[in-house]
Formats: sequence, structure tokens, C-alpha cells
Amino acid sequence: MSLLAVGTVAFDDIETPFGRAERVIGGAATYITLAASYFTDNLKIVSVVGDDFPKEELSYLESRGVNLEGLQVKAGEKSFFWAGRYHDNLNDRDTLDTQLNVLADFHPVLPDSYKSPAYLMLGNLTPAVQKAVIEQLEERPKFIALDTMNFWMDTAMESLLDVLKHIDGLIINDEEARQLSGEHSLVKAADVIHDMGPKYVVIKKGEHGALLFEGGRVFFAPALPLAEVYDPTGAGDTFAGGFMGYIARTDDLSFENMKRAVIYGSAMASFCVEKFSVERLKELSNKEINKRIAQFVELVNFDADIEL
Repeated sequence: MSLLAVGTVAFDDIETPFGRAERVIGGAATYITLAASYFTDNLKIVSVVGDDFPKEELSYLESRGVNLEGLQVKAGEKSFFWAGRYHDNLNDRDTLDTQLNVLADFHPVLPDSYKSPAYLMLGNLTPAVQKAVIEQLEERPKFIALDTMNFWMDTAMESLLDVLKHIDGLIINDEEARQLSGEHSLVKAADVIHDMGPKYVVIKKGEHGALLFEGGRVFFAPALPLAEVYDPTGAGDTFAGGFMGYIARTDDLSFENMKRAVIYGSAMASFCVEKFSVERLKELSNKEINKRIAQFVELVNFDADIEL
């Protein structure tokens, strides 16, 4: 089934305790579509870049089945750029530089062929841009998922609450869930967020896994213990891409299938952090993905053979 991804396609400068990568490929839509491309080849992207963005990188996305008709290329302008430095724990980071460039006046335009996607993933952009995409659709997708961040809660809360009324699933981290809901308990936070509109709430906890909430039901997926983590950049977007890619492939919105989607999203994110930028996502094989899924199954599989 078709999946439309909306978000940034960008350059990053990344510094971690393990090294530095300068002017590498990044952006939410990049990570989302690359992760999803291992599950479906019916992908469409809405974003904007300058004419400084490498043509070979766009060609690579096309080779992965990503339709770029909705990607605006602004002549004479520069692509979005972000630079950050991670702390030793790799959970905290400092933003060193943000250059909006073409993103400063980005107005998404959906080609006619994009207006009836089966599934829609709204990456982290301004709530107004996310709402503008929804308003251009001719048919409502089977499932709309959205990512957001603390910044929009601080600066555009009214717009964010408006767009939340129109989606099915919210994918955010634990800090964002607490700020959005005003609740410290993630169980209570999910209940508050449900009342804002989303039926499903996925709360990412980084190296501590992810939680799925729906109608009083809860599922927890652990994070796979990794010997080495080089770069967490894009892991959340990769999770979203794997999650939505799996759902688009299976076309099943049951809670049981959503649980599987969380595991597949977690598996893709575990690959992402093993190298800088999108390097690891580019070299994956289906065999590796299947092996990692088996590792997740083994991680949580046990027999309760004692009856008390």
C-alpha cells in the first residue's frame, strides 16, 4: 500500500564521542523513507531542498522506490542544515547550528498523484505545515501518524492541538509526552493525549524501548542491547519509517499488528545508530533485518512454567 512521508531532507554535522561526520545526509523524511523502503516500494515524499543537495542522493532515493514528484528543488538556495554535539551518554545533545534556508518559507504542494495515499507519516515540521498537507488530501488515508517536538509545544501549541484532532497515531518521546500532557506518568500521559485525538500513542524511550497505548491496552517493546552506538541522529525517524512501512506492507490496523510494527520500527532504529548518518540504512539486507527481528523475539520470549 502507498505511504506518503512529509518532512525534511537535509544536511547534518554530527559530533559524538566516537567521531564527527560533516555535511552528511539527514532529515526526517530521508530516514523515514529509507527505513520504509525495506517494506514497501510505493513511497512518496513531500519536502524541499536547495540546488546544493547532491543529485546522486536523490537518485538513490528513487532507486529505493521513493517517488520524488513532491520534492521541491529551489534554484539558487541552500538546503536545511543542522549541527549538533552529543554528550557522552548519547541521550543528550546540544544544537550548535540551525540554518532553515529553504525550509524558512516552505509551503508543501501535493501533486495530484499524492492526494490519495493509503498511509501518511507527518514528520516533525511546523503544525501548520502538517495541517496544510492533510487539507490537500482528496481522500482520508487509512492511518495518519504524526511526529512533533517540544519546540512546537512551546511556540505553536494551539496549532499542534488542532492538527492532533485529525490524526490516528502520535509518535513522540517520553519527554515530549510529559510536556504535551502535563503528566509525569506515561500511562496518564497517554490517556490525556488520547483525548486530544490520536487513537494510538507510541512513546519512544530511546535505549529503554518504546510503549504503545490504545484504548486501555499497553504494549512494551524493549530496545535491543547493542555493543556499540555511534550516532543516534535519525533513530526516531527511522523507527517511524519502519513502523509505518510495516503497516503499509501488511495493511492491518489491529492492535496485534501495531505491536509487530513497533518491533519492526525498533529493529530499524537499532540499525540506524550503528553508523553515522544514513550509512547503515543504505547497506542493509533483508536477511539482516529478519535476523534482528528474531533477536527481538528471543529477547522477550520466555515460558511462565511456575503456577503460584
